Amino acid sequence: MDRPPQPRSSTRWLALLMLLLLALPLHADEFDDALGMLAKGTFRDKAQAVTTLAESGRAEATPLLKALLEGDLYVHKSDKTLVIATRSDEGYALRDPLTGTDAGVAGRRAVKKVGINNKLRGQLRAALAGLQLGNPDPAVRENAVRELFGTVDDTTATTLRGRLDGETDGDVRDALGIALALYELESDQVDMRRAAADALAGELDPTARAQLARVAENDVDTLVRDKAARALLQAEKRAGFYAGIETLFFGLSLGSVLVLAAIGLAITFGVMGVINMAHGELIMLGAYTTYVVQLLMPNHIDYSLFVAIPAAFVVSGLFGIAIERGVIRFLYGRPLETLLATFGVSLVLQQLVRTVFSPLNRSVETPSWMSGSIEINSVLSLTLNRAWIILFCLLVFATLLLVLRRTRLGLQMRAVTQNRAMARAMGVRSARVDALTFGLGSGVAGIAGVALSQLTNVGPNLGQNYIIDSFMVVVFGGVGNLWGMLVSGMTLGVANKIMEPWAGAVLAKILILVAIILFIQKRPRGLFPQKGRAVEA
Repeated sequence: MDRPPQPRSSTRWLALLMLLLLALPLHADEFDDALGMLAKGTFRDKAQAVTTLAESGRAEATPLLKALLEGDLYVHKSDKTLVIATRSDEGYALRDPLTGTDAGVAGRRAVKKVGINNKLRGQLRAALAGLQLGNPDPAVRENAVRELFGTVDDTTATTLRGRLDGETDGDVRDALGIALALYELESDQVDMRRAAADALAGELDPTARAQLARVAENDVDTLVRDKAARALLQAEKRAGFYAGIETLFFGLSLGSVLVLAAIGLAITFGVMGVINMAHGELIMLGAYTTYVVQLLMPNHIDYSLFVAIPAAFVVSGLFGIAIERGVIRFLYGRPLETLLATFGVSLVLQQLVRTVFSPLNRSVETPSWMSGSIEINSVLSLTLNRAWIILFCLLVFATLLLVLRRTRLGLQMRAVTQNRAMARAMGVRSARVDALTFGLGSGVAGIAGVALSQLTNVGPNLGQNYIIDSFMVVVFGGVGNLWGMLVSGMTLGVANKIMEPWAGAVLAKILILVAIILFIQKRPRGLFPQKGRAVEA
């Protein structure tokens, strides 16, 4: 009896599965063969291996080819395996080129560099460009193109032109255009060089500016030289504009530091009339409080500043109240004796810190959200920590202004400042107001220390670097005027940064100090003098 025919669908699926299984190891074998050709093949073998690795589409190919291009790919002589090697004290630190994992340490004679020639370098650049230009992230694609500036050859140029038509991101298209223009600026065709010079007009990239400068001096065609010179002039003008913006930014950041350092002194000196030479040490206490907070929460550095700011305010504020209650309240009306007494207090606080923390400087970590910079273009980048300092300064200033204008304590402070006897007659406890006012100014100084800890090392002499600048800001702006202090601090910061490039840091400070002395001769009460009853006759 004949059997019924068996269905063929299962047979076809089985055959297809076997073909897939056979194809997979073949692809892996090709990749492994390419690695072997890089390790011990000729330059022709290496070129074929680079093509195979680039066409594989595997993620591991990119770091491997990049290491080969940068001269970091080596062969371990013992087992003929590829490794990425970087120099160390013990010889070479090794990493696996495919996984990036640590592969130990080898002596200098235990590994051999995988050599390449100029033709292979061009092929590697084109291969890497092709791999990275296929990345879905536009930032990766743009960075890949910018790395090729000035190194594009015929093969790479073909790859870039092929990507230009299909690129959808504007920044990547601009980068592709610059890379191709730099390549065409070296062309043998005069018309192509002229068009490339026009395309690079005003370009800020250092590679483009250097190449334009060279062409403007050495090109055989007069029109190309003229076009390159005009393009370079436009670039220099743009670079100068952005350099001015950078100077303004650094000036405002320095001004913010000066304002933060002086804003507490504006209360103790400007409002209370007390010459507090220990103000710098109160700033120092705030910086050390930040250091201690980070010691207590080492695994939460990103959140440490949110704890350090109120902690520094409390610590410095309590020290300020203690100074006012223990020393200054006996010396009101005697400014010279107040100056000498607070100078002694500053020495005591410095020695206290040296005893507790040692005389060595301490480093405070910067949270990740304050690290790095915002890159506007190739000549302008704004550091995040200074941007946050500016914002923090304005926030502290606005908060203090609200306290003085909108709270009961602020009203009592202004009443005692204008007429102490009348304020007492109205039931204001002037002694309590004096202590709280001094504590408020000292607490704000502690907050300034938190900000300064993100810009410099924390040490016993930290406050001494800012005490003179603080008095200078308060006197220049107008004693007792917070808005004047803000304007004067920002003005002095910007002026200092403008003069530093041609005068130097030390001479710039001297010139500013001389200018303030001359200004005070004409306007003894500063930029914004107080008016009304608060002004002494």
